[in-house]
Formats: sequence, C-alpha cells, structure tokens
Amino acid sequence: MVRAGRRWMLGALALVLAAGLCAWLARGPIAEAIMARAYDRALGPDRIAALPDGLTVALCGSGSPLPDPTRAGPCAAVVAGGRLFVVDVGPGSVKNLQLMRLPPAKVAGLLITHFHSDHIAEVGELMLQHWGGGAATAPLPVYGPSGVEVVVAGFQQAYGQDRDYRIAHHGPKVMPPSGFGATVHPFAISRSGPDVTVIDDGGLKVIAFPVDHGPVRPAVGYLFIYKGRRAVISGDTSASPRVEAEAGGADLLVHEALAPNLVAKQREAALRHGRANAAAILHDILSYHTTPEQAAGIAARAHVRMLLFTHVIPPLPFSALDGPYLGRSRQIFSGTVQVGRDGDFVTLPARGRDIRRGNLLRGVL
Repeated sequence: MVRAGRRWMLGALALVLAAGLCAWLARGPIAEAIMARAYDRALGPDRIAALPDGLTVALCGSGSPLPDPTRAGPCAAVVAGGRLFVVDVGPGSVKNLQLMRLPPAKVAGLLITHFHSDHIAEVGELMLQHWGGGAATAPLPVYGPSGVEVVVAGFQQAYGQDRDYRIAHHGPKVMPPSGFGATVHPFAISRSGPDVTVIDDGGLKVIAFPVDHGPVRPAVGYLFIYKGRRAVISGDTSASPRVEAEAGGADLLVHEALAPNLVAKQREAALRHGRANAAAILHDILSYHTTPEQAAGIAARAHVRMLLFTHVIPPLPFSALDGPYLGRSRQIFSGTVQVGRDGDFVTLPARGRDIRRGNLLRGVL
C-alpha cells in the first residue's frame, strides 16, 4: 500500500512537471493568443453605445501634479445622450481614455477649467488622437475661459511639424488635413460674475461658473444637466460658495480635495532632507485647494446624492490611506462618498434617481 501510494504521488508529480514544462515551452503562443483577445476587445466596439441614456461621468485622471504611478493627471469624461465630452486633460489621461474604450476620436468637445499645466498637458495629444483615431475632417472643439485661445494656439504650433509628417506618411484619406487641431470657443467670466452657458444642444446644457483658485484666474467649474440629471465638476478651487450653489440638489458632485494632514507628512520629509523648495510648494498649495471635510460640508449643505473625490492630493498608493485622507467626511456628509481612482465611473440614467458605479479600467461595470 505504501509503495503504491508513493508510485501514485510520483506519477502525479511527473504529470504536473510535464504539464508545467509544456506550458513553459508554449508560453509564446499562449501569450500571443491572450494578446490577440485583448486587442480584439480594445479595438472592438466602444462603451458609449452600451451606456444607458443619461449622464455618465468617468475619471480618466484622478491625480494631481504630485507623482503618482496609480493616477493620471486631472481628467473627467462625461457622456450625455451618446456624446462624449472631456473636462481637462492631464498627463496620461488620453491613454486612459483609450484603455477605458472611450475613443478620443469621438470626443465632441474638450472643456478646460483653468490653465495650470496639469490640466492642459495633453491638449495636443487629444487633438492628435481625435484627428487620427477616426479620420476627423473637422478639428476638436475646445471650450474654456478667456486665454484658452493662447493655450490651443501654442499646442497647434508645437504639433505643426508632426501634422505634416503624418499626412505625408499616411496620406490625406487617413489624416485629412482639415481635421487637424482645434476650434476654440473662449468665454468671458469673472470671479463674482454670472454663470455662462457654454453648450445648450440636444437636451444637454453645460454651464461654466467661477471658482476661487487664486492667484489662478480665470478658473471655472462646470455643471452638466441632461434629462433631469445633474453633475457638477468643481475644477481646482478652495472651498467655494459658487460650487455649493451650483451643486444644489445635484445627483453627483465631483470635487477636488487636498488632505492637509497627509501633505504635512510630505512637507516634514522634504524639510528633513533639505528640500526647501519642495517644502515651500507643499506649504503654498494648502491655500487654494479644498479639504475633503470642507468638500463634504459643501455636499451636505447642497443636498447632493454622491460625492466623488478627484485631483487627489497627496498620492494614496494603497486604499488603507482612504480613511486618513477623508478624515470626518463620511460623518459630515451622509450620502455616498468615494475616493476617486482612474477608471471610476458613475452613471445617472435619464429621468430617474438611480446611481450606478463601476470602474472602466478594472472591468467592473
């Protein structure tokens, strides 16, 4: 019996080793097959048509200028009635749009909140992918407060030689010359002035309102209204009465936030290592951002239904830091609170109260 058991165990071990050896020898073809399936999915139908009629807000970037390997720079994608819009376009966000299967070629408009580098870094890349990703014959519409025309002109000049290379290489059928670049739609707005309706078309209304990110001026947030659903994106701001007013009764408030308790630890480390300039910057940024608890207070007083944090400062490399980041936010605001991560989305189906959540990068739908 003992010998028979040993022979069985040795036979089983030999089978396992043989299977492992076969898998190792076939690892190349197996990897190619997996890659082919992944490409088939990535280049297949986008997700826009599969979304219900209503408002969907997805984070194509939930980070800040501080280095964070898990978060791209600030970017929010908004789908309304089958049309895709993007609010800000920070570093790494255009690749995230593609990975989320929200094609840059289908972006109906880019809306910019202000001209800090982390919010405009990939204007040129979005223009390029909008153009070449779908043989666009018309440029990308870009909306923003006065000054946006200077930003866009700079990117168009910087990408001018690249434009010529691509037309010469792929031909005008693939890269139509008329589709390069952007058309600019600037609007005037003042710190204490009225709201500005930026888009009013097809049942969608997009309203820009001033926020307080001084000395950065102009700086705006955006309110999206579609078929009875309302979503507000704060842009970068200190705690702002205008955000609170615009968010009144909204289904979703997407708000930036900086946790002073965690930034203080960064500053202490910078001082310990003689990084005086970094320490000064980490001190200065406290003055023009909102804390999570302040944002929770805004959400509570505005009676919003969900608060989604973005532009997360400092980086949170693991979820156990969500608690220290939020502080008392969940006690202040009784609605749904979520620390945003790249790929997170919230869907608000038309003319209802349902809120659906998931993540387009992790396949959670």
